[in-house]
Amino acid sequence: MDPAGGCPHAANARLLAENAVAEVVLPGDVPAMAVLGHEALKEFLARPDVAKGAAHFAALQAGEIPDGWPLKTFATVQGMTTADGDDHRRLRSLVSKAFTARRVEALRPRIATVTAELLDGLADAAEAGGGVADLRTHFALPLPMGVICELLGVDAEHQDRLHHLSNQVVSTSIGPEEAMAANREMVELLATVAATRMQDPGTDLTSALIAAREEDGDRLSRQELIGTLLLMIIAGHETTLNLITNAVRALCTHRDQLELAQSGKAGWADVVEETLRWDSPVSFFPFRYPTRDITLDGTVIPQGTPVLAGYSAAGRDTAAHGPDADRFDITRTAATRHLSLGHGAHYCLGAPLARMEATIALEQLFTRFPQLDLAVPDDELPRHASFVGNSVQKLPVRPGG
Repeated sequence: MDPAGGCPHAANARLLAENAVAEVVLPGDVPAMAVLGHEALKEFLARPDVAKGAAHFAALQAGEIPDGWPLKTFATVQGMTTADGDDHRRLRSLVSKAFTARRVEALRPRIATVTAELLDGLADAAEAGGGVADLRTHFALPLPMGVICELLGVDAEHQDRLHHLSNQVVSTSIGPEEAMAANREMVELLATVAATRMQDPGTDLTSALIAAREEDGDRLSRQELIGTLLLMIIAGHETTLNLITNAVRALCTHRDQLELAQSGKAGWADVVEETLRWDSPVSFFPFRYPTRDITLDGTVIPQGTPVLAGYSAAGRDTAAHGPDADRFDITRTAATRHLSLGHGAHYCLGAPLARMEATIALEQLFTRFPQLDLAVPDDELPRHASFVGNSVQKLPVRPGG
């Protein structure tokens, strides 16, 4: 795996032409495997003999994974993403009680208001920049970051730092010292947020998580609370940031599809679903571990092997999405069959919020700026320095076309 990331689709196609499961090497020469095919990934994500807990990561338990390994946080953070069985159900139940559909839906007016305000800022930035502004900086980032921080009760003063640290945590190309420092600062900052909410509870999600209890009185431990906040900060803005960015890129380079959405012949929600399939915000997500040797699509995955879920590859698997799987088509009726928000017990809890944010963002953006276009050719945009996140670092646009 290239720690510098880059566009994954050409490599994915080459690997998929050989098999739905591939042997890969992670940074630090750690052997692993990646599940790329749609059906294979769907089966893998739902298998009861595949675990998320680091106790099943053979190389980690053998002491072969050093501190500062850039992907170690994905394996060792305490929370829903690394819990199994009853423990996972307990944690998800506690979080679900605070992260209700009603709470998410109640955010709709606020998201619409924030979106409109950010579009004013995008217009101002473009005016100051000779007609060009970075859409990620002025729109795609502050929208989901502001929403998730408001939902969690995180003060605005922490938002820029949390985004920087999130980037460090999901990066696959930084050194050991940087990785350890970023993880340590992230935990310290979130501990401060939690302590503030413990002393002064509010109507925010962090206060609800602190107060949430199972019927037998069980509640999140301090480490589980911090791990859950870390997960929600990263997943709650990085993925939606990439989703909005990738959707804008797709529409600007497929003007016929943009016209379908603008004319009402297709919905903005259709744009979101097709973007999730065609250019998933997450390329390869770490980790799952077989609890015994398993065979998947004819390939043996040994017990304890760290496995990456290849969402970007599965989205363009021709076996599932047809021979034109690499074509962006918002009228594609099977778009909702994608796996980009997960599958099975660990299906993304924040999926409704991500879909809502992206749909509102795209509709308002292209209603306000119907001629908006890229200011730089898409293939010249600098890519994420990670094979986990799938997007570009900047998105210069001309709002006026």
